[in-house]
Amino acid sequence: MTASDSAAPSPPTPPAPPTSPTSPTEFQRLLRAQKVWDVDLPDFDPAAAPPAPVDLFQRWFADAVAAGQPEPHTMTLATAGPDGDPDARTVMLHDADDEGWHFASHATSAKGSQLAARPRAALHFYWPARARQIRLRGPVRTAPHNEALADLHARSTGALAAALVGRQSEILPSYAELTRASDAAWERARAEPDADAPSWTLYVLVPQEVEFFQGDARRRHVRLRYRATPNGSWVRELMWP
Repeated sequence: MTASDSAAPSPPTPPAPPTSPTSPTEFQRLLRAQKVWDVDLPDFDPAAAPPAPVDLFQRWFADAVAAGQPEPHTMTLATAGPDGDPDARTVMLHDADDEGWHFASHATSAKGSQLAARPRAALHFYWPARARQIRLRGPVRTAPHNEALADLHARSTGALAAALVGRQSEILPSYAELTRASDAAWERARAEPDADAPSWTLYVLVPQEVEFFQGDARRRHVRLRYRATPNGSWVRELMWP
């Protein structure tokens, strides 16, 4: 028998003592000090909600404006890239009616290319002044170009100038080049208020689902989802928060 054969087996290594939690970082302290919905929260009775989501959306939008919510007409638009990965950015709402929720961009932009390949999207509104969120999902269609131009020409000179610059999402060699293109576009927009912007496109998201979220101080949030049916009506469903 060798020495190695006669040696006693080594005892198991005892588990390491639990480590005490580290002190929060400066960023964590700053983050945790922020308040959530430090305002009087409105009531929301889902049983009294209208049959169609656009009516409730318009009602909530007017309420957000009255509450002083900054830029309530801005929203997050989420699309999918060629690889299927999600992509998101903030855009402006142009209208919300029985046809759907309207927004605009260049067809040649990143989101325009993504919508051309996969014409589906999600929208998200967040109005902290009222502790409210609205989420929408569904297919996206393009409106006729004359409607896109009418919408564009009804907006400010700056909006037209930005549309005339074009080339959205392309690589910019220098900021000076943008300055030159922008100055020329402003000059043209003032001289030709009805100028055409060929790639400017009006999109309409036709929702299949619309969810309204009302925050509650005790975390008993109200979530009401509208779901489209094949016959054009809506099913309303409460959801656990």
